[in-house]
Amino acid sequence: MKRLLLLLWVLLTLPACAATPPEAPSDRLQVVAAVFPAYDFARAAAAGYADVTLLLPPGAESHSYEPTPADILRVQECDLFIYLGGESDAWVDTILTAIEPRGETLRMVDCVDLLEEETVEGMQGGHDHDHEEEDHGHLGEVVSMDEHVWTAPRNAADITRAIGRRLAELDSVHAGDYSAAAASYAAELEDLDREFARFFDGRRDRTIVFGDRFPLLYFAEAYHLDYYAAFPGCGAQTEPSAATVAFLTEKVREEGLPAVWYIEFSNHLVADSIAEAAGAATAQFHTGHSVSRADLEAGATYLSLMRANLEMLRKYM
Repeated sequence: MKRLLLLLWVLLTLPACAATPPEAPSDRLQVVAAVFPAYDFARAAAAGYADVTLLLPPGAESHSYEPTPADILRVQECDLFIYLGGESDAWVDTILTAIEPRGETLRMVDCVDLLEEETVEGMQGGHDHDHEEEDHGHLGEVVSMDEHVWTAPRNAADITRAIGRRLAELDSVHAGDYSAAAASYAAELEDLDREFARFFDGRRDRTIVFGDRFPLLYFAEAYHLDYYAAFPGCGAQTEPSAATVAFLTEKVREEGLPAVWYIEFSNHLVADSIAEAAGAATAQFHTGHSVSRADLEAGATYLSLMRANLEMLRKYM
């Protein structure tokens, strides 16, 4: 955060000629998306009529990201800046309060109904709370509003439509194109939602165990999954207690689960340890929060990542 504040100070004290980026074409909207889901949804809704830029480099961790002066200028000068609006990109609020954005902003968390994050039974870490609630058949503690809204395909559809509406407001000439493109992608996302629903409808046991963070509450709620994990969705811990590992290992054994799951860019050491002790395999579930440079250059989309997840579920669940 100190580095971010220094960057802001340097940016705001630069001579005007040094702080002004090259002008974008006046007839095209300039859209900047903080994270990959926002980038993917905006790219689809833009239908080629707006330039969409991904702010975070491929593979970057948004929780600890510190934007460069060039990043701050992009946010300041774009027509529309789309960001998550949660704990993982709290640095955005620092930028927005220190500069005067030329354009508009859109928070993904404002596009859908929010759920309360939990620290469920056996999970390491979490926050201090003064109440508990029963959910999914096991004890859970409410900790905060969960920000990982895009992980449910229906939410992704709602966010895409919201982006399409905002683009149409900003560029009335292509309003119909934005609306049609957003509706088309949203329809594909809703088809994906139905594919997941059909898969889970055929499963008697919907229990999943993650030897990792669990940023998939919206996905779990959408398909009525029972979940156990080493850490909450925004947990900063990397080393679970022996009790957590033992609890998750026993869950895998009790349920006869074929796999322990981990998320992208994880070293999956915890998942490996649990799986080895329980005699199970390990499998990756890609949350779509960030992608590798290779995936980005290969044209990865939210749809392609989630369809790959569905195939992994069919194999390991």
